[in-house]
Amino acid sequence: MTSYIRSCATRFGYAIAIALALIAAGSAPSTQAHAEERVITRIDQNVDASGYSVSFDLNGAVETRLLRLVNPDRVAIDFIDALPAVEVVSPPDNAFVDTVRHGLAAADRYRFIYRLKRDAVGSIERQERSGGETVTLKIGPGGSAAPSSAPVADAAPEPSQDPPSPRRDIDADRELTIVIDPGHGGVDNGAVSKSGTYEKEINLAAAFSLRDALLTHPKVRVVLTRESDVFIPLDERAAIGRREQAHLFVSIHADSIRAAALRGATVYTLSENASDELSRQIAANENAADRFAGAQWQGGAPDVVDILVDLTRRETVSFSEHFAASLVRDLARNDVRLIKNPKRSAGFQVLKAPDVPSVLVEMGFLSNREDEKLLTDAAWRADVSAAIADAIVGFFRGEEAARAAGTE
Repeated sequence: MTSYIRSCATRFGYAIAIALALIAAGSAPSTQAHAEERVITRIDQNVDASGYSVSFDLNGAVETRLLRLVNPDRVAIDFIDALPAVEVVSPPDNAFVDTVRHGLAAADRYRFIYRLKRDAVGSIERQERSGGETVTLKIGPGGSAAPSSAPVADAAPEPSQDPPSPRRDIDADRELTIVIDPGHGGVDNGAVSKSGTYEKEINLAAAFSLRDALLTHPKVRVVLTRESDVFIPLDERAAIGRREQAHLFVSIHADSIRAAALRGATVYTLSENASDELSRQIAANENAADRFAGAQWQGGAPDVVDILVDLTRRETVSFSEHFAASLVRDLARNDVRLIKNPKRSAGFQVLKAPDVPSVLVEMGFLSNREDEKLLTDAAWRADVSAAIADAIVGFFRGEEAARAAGTE
């Protein structure tokens, strides 16, 4: 039932999901509720001398995770395979918590994030009750918050001066899934140079090269959105990243621009507003690819209510920004030519998966003769691909692991 509610929330909106969750909460026998039918049936908030607390009544036991987020400082709690069936209201006036945001953080995880007014720590307490369990999140001053009465899975480290590097997310013992998207294809040629070089062919060759470079590292799985000269709509490319549960989605391009003197690589991330006019033009060029999509690709699914995806998208975009900055630094260290201000952003449709960190890499410009020579050079593509692969593995597993893998 919860999976069905979650699907409805994603496809049709939060209000319908809440209604279905209420039905599930009222119809399932509370003492025999299946683990897949967990719902939050009541939320109570309290403020006292020890700080702020919020209690969640559930119709059964659930796994929770406590997280500490920084920039801005926040305390978050995840409920695994559970959804709220009640309205979530703003916190009452207190010394520690400012606001609360909530929504699906993943297909199986619902998250509440409490933004802090001042430095504080969080803890979780659990209490069995008739018909289910009460999970209480306490937020108070460091050292004064009551210890958790049950272990908290994947507790985040305490905040420091600098935000923790997200590349620690995947260690060397876990498989890393990367989806590579060779831009354009089929009836969509992409940019075409004056000498007749097709961008779609350059992108596919570069994608194969990047795949090969990534596979030199252990426990890396690579999926290409296309492996031949076929057309794939932009939304479907992003959907492939989601279906494969990718840790990173990399779209490969080699565009053309009116300024023939412009050359060098650029790394783009998603933003509602373009960071500059060049980024706006590039995004417009790439987004225009869907003019080739047939009727079966038009329309798409209904828009998702902001409250369900905004939280996840913000975290995903933040992660993508961290990776893009790291990639630009690594490309520069490997003497890959970059344009001025090489980390940019715009509203690329192919990067809009809300839960998959995504970047678009323009390797160079087919409108520049020198760039075209490099882009059509297999040896150059292999060198750049090796640099990108090392940057990816280094970001997720740490530079030591990347260097070690590269010397095997």
